Amino acid sequence: MLKTKDIREKVKDIEDFLLDQYKATHPEKERSWRTYEEQLNFRIKYAMRSLEPLVDEAVGAITTVRTTGRLPQLTIKQKVMMLLTKSLVDKSNRNMAGMLMMFSLLSEIDVSYKSIERLYSDPEVEMAIHNLHILILKKKGVEVANACGDGTGYSLTVKTNYASETQKRKDKAKENAPQQKKAFAFSFRMMDLDSQLYIGWGMSMHSEKEAFDRAMQMIFGIGIEFDSVRLDRYYSAPVYVDRFERGTKVYIFPKKNATVKGSWAWKERMGEFVDYTIPYLENYYKRNLSEAGFSSDKRNFGWEVRQKREERIDMALNCTGAWHNLFNLGRP
Repeated sequence: MLKTKDIREKVKDIEDFLLDQYKATHPEKERSWRTYEEQLNFRIKYAMRSLEPLVDEAVGAITTVRTTGRLPQLTIKQKVMMLLTKSLVDKSNRNMAGMLMMFSLLSEIDVSYKSIERLYSDPEVEMAIHNLHILILKKKGVEVANACGDGTGYSLTVKTNYASETQKRKDKAKENAPQQKKAFAFSFRMMDLDSQLYIGWGMSMHSEKEAFDRAMQMIFGIGIEFDSVRLDRYYSAPVYVDRFERGTKVYIFPKKNATVKGSWAWKERMGEFVDYTIPYLENYYKRNLSEAGFSSDKRNFGWEVRQKREERIDMALNCTGAWHNLFNLGRP
């Protein structure tokens, strides 16, 4: 029979010596940077070629009725293309050669900066970006996911860096704290391991937990199911395991004070952790793809969000998620 003592002793064993042994027998593969750059350039060009047809399909599903007021200066398609272009070009100067064709889609458009900023609050644009996300998942055939999820923070000021702040505060940096409310926007993203596409994301100005809840709401809202999930130690609690359907394999690393108390799903996961430790860890550490995804996103699209209003910060991070998926659409 599984006991709390078994879980805590296994955690201690792993932290004391088994983790070093695991890393020694599972070395990281060396990356060929030339191959990586060639593949990245191909994926960027593939994303640019796919962008307009996907946006056309995304906005084609939207019907608006206006009875009063003047007609908008831009079509929904132009709004979406302009916002996505600003989101990308404003934060990245890498691989511009592959992006040049985007600018032909914005010819003969002349609007003020304030008009562009208002796009972050435009409900039609929000619907189109959401439709674009669903179309990309359908194009790659993502219906049931083996997933990994993680959270990060985007700085709202250049004075504060999220990585260094979390290093100082550890898990406390992920919680609601008065001094951090205006320092970071918390973002949680769930990634499909096979396609490396984000299947859902959420943003919060208060805590990573709230961002997680919003991401889960988005995923269940579009009908994605889970076969397995990997989450970091912050989510190591029965309440998070129980968020998923019975039968979903949830891989988490127990905290030092973990107990056997909880649902049957929690007991099953802890039993596998204790009895089949190495295979369990092999599955758990696939969540490193989430960290790699965040690292890539921040290099390509920036680690700072310049918008100030909450709904506009949310839209800016939605654009980052959309671009991540577009850039991975051409991945084999």
